[in-house]
Amino acid sequence: MFRPRIHPPFPGKGGPRTGVHDCRRRPKLRLVIEVGIAVKRLISTHSLAWIVALAGTIAVMPAWGAGAELKIGVVDYGKLMEESPQAKTVVEAIRTEFTPRQRDLQNQQQTLKTKEDKLQKDGATMTEDQRQRTEKELRDSYRELSRKQQEVQDDFNARRNEEMSRLQRTLIDEVRVYAKAQNFDLVIADGVIYSTPTLDITPAILTALQQHAGSAKTSAPAPKPQSK
Repeated sequence: MFRPRIHPPFPGKGGPRTGVHDCRRRPKLRLVIEVGIAVKRLISTHSLAWIVALAGTIAVMPAWGAGAELKIGVVDYGKLMEESPQAKTVVEAIRTEFTPRQRDLQNQQQTLKTKEDKLQKDGATMTEDQRQRTEKELRDSYRELSRKQQEVQDDFNARRNEEMSRLQRTLIDEVRVYAKAQNFDLVIADGVIYSTPTLDITPAILTALQQHAGSAKTSAPAPKPQSK
């Protein structure tokens, strides 16, 4: 997840004579678009629900007569979320949308670091009034940068959750369409301890998703207007 932190520029007791925190100790701003991590967390949160649902389905399943055949398929949902063209399109769209804002934050931090270094270098020759005024300007600038960083973080989280939810619905719909077309009685997604490869319909689902990749690209998530 994207978690850049901006440490306060003025640590108080024990700080340098000018009161300016050494920027070299402050981690660089980073915007890490790890949608894959969000995908894995989304998958794990649904695993228990799938196990409970499967248990309930088996419990209420009617007794099958002699010779009746139950057609069951197994889907690696995590693989669909990571390898489908639709998932890759979503990841790239979010990355493209937020990269310019990441660069802007990094540029602003670099500008402040340059000002900090200059203050550290020239502080001893500055008047008390000049030093205090410069320190206040840096404090105010870091507060503003911190506010912008939190704004980008919030926008990213909301955008990621929105697109992950949409992607999840797309994949589930694709599995349902395939299962109905192929006359499956039951399709299991998560919580499977063991299954034979013949039950795995993941490759077939991925093929269907790849065939629909053209339409997925035309409906790729449009960048949201950047807040100012």
